[in-house]
Amino acid sequence: MIGIEGAAALDITGLKFRYPGAERDVIDIPALQLGAGEQALLTGGSGRGKTTLLYLIAGLMEPTAGEVRVAGRRIHELRGPPRDLFRGRTIGMIFQTFHLLHGFSALENVMAAMMFSQIPKKEHAGRARALLNRLGIDRVDAEPEKLSVGQQQRVAVARAVACDPVLVLADEPTASLDPENAGEAMDLIQEVCREKKAALLCVSHDPAMKEQFTRRQRLEDMAAA
Repeated sequence: MIGIEGAAALDITGLKFRYPGAERDVIDIPALQLGAGEQALLTGGSGRGKTTLLYLIAGLMEPTAGEVRVAGRRIHELRGPPRDLFRGRTIGMIFQTFHLLHGFSALENVMAAMMFSQIPKKEHAGRARALLNRLGIDRVDAEPEKLSVGQQQRVAVARAVACDPVLVLADEPTASLDPENAGEAMDLIQEVCREKKAALLCVSHDPAMKEQFTRRQRLEDMAAA
């Protein structure tokens, strides 16, 4: 069972994280909830824990305290391969530097995301090709380094939503783009998430990003008193 039907896409309670030897928590969030299909922006300066928060939500790091539920499941109660499978099937991630697989084509990068999904293997190539075409990538056999930065981002977006995730996490998703293309790229990410009915949590320090979201909050303001 991937998630609990009707549950919030994301539900955080009493989440804390402190690096070993640090004097204070870098993450201190009493509560944060994101409903199905909802989109929200968290802003914060450098070193405020934006990437750390996303890693905690994705189960890539362990919290000091508190819990994270994704689609109703406590992700940190899962261990090893079950957590990896749950993440791959439920959470899409768009990284600042994309993390595309070099030596693999755009098509293969998207197909790799479906490797541990419940999507029949015979459908992987067609599904990946259709998604890339939807995002304006017609050179699906090109390797990432032969694509423009903007095209690489589109491949990364396709990979993030390939398994129809409940939740998409975006870490400074337009940081590698020039200002003229950043707004258009964010529009595309939001549009695709709406099409897939995936909730979107984006973190950024870019002030211009605020115009893209109706729900926005400063990470610093979320800390418990």
